[in-house]
Amino acid sequence: MTEPIVTIEKKADEAFLRTKTIPFDFAKFKKKELQDLIRSMRITMKKADGVGLSANQIGRKERFFVAQVPDTQGRPVFYAIFNPQITKISEELQTTEEGCLSVPHAYGQTPRAYRVTLEGQDINNKKIKIKAWGLLARVFQHETDHLDGKLFVDRANKVIKVVPRPTK
Repeated sequence: MTEPIVTIEKKADEAFLRTKTIPFDFAKFKKKELQDLIRSMRITMKKADGVGLSANQIGRKERFFVAQVPDTQGRPVFYAIFNPQITKISEELQTTEEGCLSVPHAYGQTPRAYRVTLEGQDINNKKIKIKAWGLLARVFQHETDHLDGKLFVDRANKVIKVVPRPTK
């Protein structure tokens, strides 16, 4: 089961994406509900060839996201992070091409901190703290930006729009 992805193609949807999310309240969800939601988001993200998906990208107001990024050996590592906050960022920046499932057919050279520390909670409501660098740090920043109502186009040095190929 996949979720429809909210995009900026409609003004009301863009306004929703640019609204800050509310703290995730574990008391409002049964464990099975939460597991099903995370599984659905993971499938949606993978089918769309994404590496991260925030809750507001599927029309939810709560503060959480999923991500899947390869480790140093190339093995995929999956994350589901609730109430994430970036608590430390490095002064060292890295500018790389970035895109977004909610901003279709557009890419941009986007500067981000090379290293970050992210704190939040896991699916069991346990506190977590992750030190990340490179692609994982970029994904964490991108997804927490989403949850704060910001899009990569707000940070990109230059946005390039790509004309989609017609489907047969």
